[in-house]
Amino acid sequence: MMKKFLTIALVIALVAIGIAACGGEEETPTPAPVSVEGGLPASAMEIAAARGLTPDDIAAALKTYTPSGKVDEYLLFMSGGHSGNVIVAGIPSMRILKNIAVFTPESWQGYGFGSRESEQILDAGNVNGVKIRMGDTHHPALSETNGDYDGEYLFINDKTHARVAVVDLRDFETKQIVKDPLLISAHGSTFVTPNTEYVVQASQYNTPLGWEYAPISEYKEKYRGTITFWKFDRAKGRILPEESFAVEIPPYWQDLCDAGKLASDGWAFCNSFNSELYTGGVTEGNPPFEAGVSQRDMDYLHIINWKRAEEVIKAGKYETLKGMKLIRIPAAAAEGVLYLAPEPKSPHGVDVSPDGKYIVVAGKLDPHVTVYSIDKIKQAIADKKWTTDDYGIPVLDFDAVMHAQVELGLGPLHTQFDDQGYAYTSLFLDSAIARWKLGGDDPSAYALVEKTPVQYNVGHIAAAEGDTVNPDGKYLVALNKWAVDRFAPIGPLLPQNIQLLDISSGQMKVIYDMPMGIGEPHYAQIIKTDKIKAWDVYPEVGWDPIAQAPSKYATKAGEERVVRNGNQVEIFMTSIRSRLTPDHIEIKKGDHVIWHITNIETAKDATHGFQLGGYNISLSIEPGETTTFEFDAVNDGVFAFYCTEFCSALHLEMMGYMFVQP
Repeated sequence: MMKKFLTIALVIALVAIGIAACGGEEETPTPAPVSVEGGLPASAMEIAAARGLTPDDIAAALKTYTPSGKVDEYLLFMSGGHSGNVIVAGIPSMRILKNIAVFTPESWQGYGFGSRESEQILDAGNVNGVKIRMGDTHHPALSETNGDYDGEYLFINDKTHARVAVVDLRDFETKQIVKDPLLISAHGSTFVTPNTEYVVQASQYNTPLGWEYAPISEYKEKYRGTITFWKFDRAKGRILPEESFAVEIPPYWQDLCDAGKLASDGWAFCNSFNSELYTGGVTEGNPPFEAGVSQRDMDYLHIINWKRAEEVIKAGKYETLKGMKLIRIPAAAAEGVLYLAPEPKSPHGVDVSPDGKYIVVAGKLDPHVTVYSIDKIKQAIADKKWTTDDYGIPVLDFDAVMHAQVELGLGPLHTQFDDQGYAYTSLFLDSAIARWKLGGDDPSAYALVEKTPVQYNVGHIAAAEGDTVNPDGKYLVALNKWAVDRFAPIGPLLPQNIQLLDISSGQMKVIYDMPMGIGEPHYAQIIKTDKIKAWDVYPEVGWDPIAQAPSKYATKAGEERVVRNGNQVEIFMTSIRSRLTPDHIEIKKGDHVIWHITNIETAKDATHGFQLGGYNISLSIEPGETTTFEFDAVNDGVFAFYCTEFCSALHLEMMGYMFVQP
């Protein structure tokens, strides 16, 4: 222990020397003598003793402490679960930096509270005329170029309604929501192909396609799933539904997917459970779903040749259902688009190695990870080493495509990779992370190296750029489902526990516990901070963040005005520290009001908010932004509006009145 304390003292001394060295040519004053006890300055020793800190605690603090004004090396993008949003944190500090509003209104950002632009985005995700203002986000995916994160866009799914959203990382705002017209819900998304040609989405709880009705007794005949390939236009920053397509698949409950890369580019992989085609019915005396869908020792890995699917679409060998191009199962099987391979039991994760040669599957009810080889898959297809399932889909011979199996522990779920040839798999039941060796072409070289406990019941994990062609290693995040005894008591609803692990040295260590009390992160991705090229202010005053172009409603200082056309009133307002112009708005009850506000600030962080009492209006107007909201003046009276961002010493004076005459 004394040796560890001395090591830490040496680190502190080296840091002090480094700081002194930053003084350049100037003479550095000699530091005053410091009382040292046990290898640490006496004051540090006293603090450590008073707080009961161990040497490991102090080492972890040194690894994660990020001084004020310093920028984190990485950004962590986490799904927010049933908060419907995306959470961004820094690594190694684990400080929350942003809550990106996606499927759920968020008043601080003015998302879904009056802003016409955000209302239009949210309305695009409505379901068959039903207004939807919630979501269940699961799998964020950063855009890629040549299999590496490029920091331009983020995609996120809504499991509840089979929706996908696009976030532009120039301003970290949601730009688009698309609804899959064929599916009720979809879990296995979003995963991008190596150049973000497509955003991949897979169904989960299968139903009749296109929101049709069929009784559960017709499950095998009429219930289906899809793997949807949403076409992404990088220049427009939008998904193009008219150029997207889906591949019909049997009603085996699909779970997670991953796109191939390098050696497996052009392929995608989705696993499944419920190959039993079990349909439940507890009230009829049948076993519950949890028992019925877990009977077989093998389920099915879905193997999709999406480049071949493109050719099939181009040849016109598809149907159109509810506006979506759909390759039906017979065509997918006959044209070499869709194959299956047995996979051990009730799998949850499928992950492609950095070189694209190996596909790792983890079965929740099997202690192994199973490694498939893309070369063996291609050879089995060429040799026609398959049988067919009840739907006529080729089922590749397991022994022909399986490359290796590694026994890791109980409840393996998800796998990530580092730059040293290691893989990392979460063990839900063991509450641990397993590090194991990727053996390349030699199946006997695959082996478990170590297991590190985490707290508790870990689901997804994320390593630094750990699902790209160039993983970094260094850090791994465990997204744990239970917190139990980790944090102060806050009532029955506890936060998830997000733990940061150091994987850079010979032994993995947990170095930070982060409570997540604003949602349930499922999956996450970690990108180098310097890959993000976010704007400080919008490119010019009067910017439309949805179009990412100048707004036709932009208003300059001196051009503010109120225009009446019958019972429609249009307001052109500016905001600048510390005033809103105009500050008196005269309208009449029954008027339809269209209100434009331009923040004419050009200084970094000079954001202005806007709230209008009585009309459910809350906006965030970033420097240079023009935003619009509209409403009907249904109530007469005098209503105050004001800036909600504390922007100056005279912030409270930044207000005005709306007079609604009876």
